[in-house]
Amino acid sequence: YQRRVRDNRDGDSYRSPWSNEFFPPIEDGNAPSDRMRKLEEQANDAFDVYREQYFDGGISSCYFWEEDHGGFSGAILIKKTGDLKNKFRSSWDSIHVIEVHEKGAGRNAHYKLISTVMLWLQNTRSGSGQMDLGGSLSRQVEKDLPVTNDMFSHIVNIGGMVEKMENNIRGVLETVYFGRTLTVLNDVRSLVDLESKKQHDKLSQGIANAIKNKDRTSTN
Repeated sequence: YQRRVRDNRDGDSYRSPWSNEFFPPIEDGNAPSDRMRKLEEQANDAFDVYREQYFDGGISSCYFWEEDHGGFSGAILIKKTGDLKNKFRSSWDSIHVIEVHEKGAGRNAHYKLISTVMLWLQNTRSGSGQMDLGGSLSRQVEKDLPVTNDMFSHIVNIGGMVEKMENNIRGVLETVYFGRTLTVLNDVRSLVDLESKKQHDKLSQGIANAIKNKDRTSTN
């Protein structure tokens, strides 16, 4: 399996990151250099393990190409869809574009990572009707990291940056965006009647004030 994107397309054919062949087959397709192909193979093997570790399924594809102005770029793509007991459908798409510029006689490299995660959720339970919830979040980071003569050190550096970025984005989606959605939902329509909610809020505030006053008394 592979992700069909602009980075591996030539005409109406798409190049497999695994076999390096185009489907449908074409002659003289736009393929990476030997150096980039080796990096591509290592990246696909490494991110295949990463995908299984964090997603337990899905599809991952990695592509690399050399830039005209020097250095090289790559795209790491991961997609996972889910269907929880035919009640909730979901989809996670992460797109990581990396720019790499080697410097210091190849002993260091500057990495620029731009990541976008698109998340989609759908409630398909017949009793409650259908509801869609989705959105995307993008982040960017730049780092200077050491490298060795082995091209695999680039994969280690890129992999660490992608892993940290995805964990950060997932945390933001969970705590900020979905948390904010719940806050907005509670604001427009409460689960309990407003009078009960006011009493609950008043009780919570009273407990909080009592704890605060107790802390002040203990300090004094």
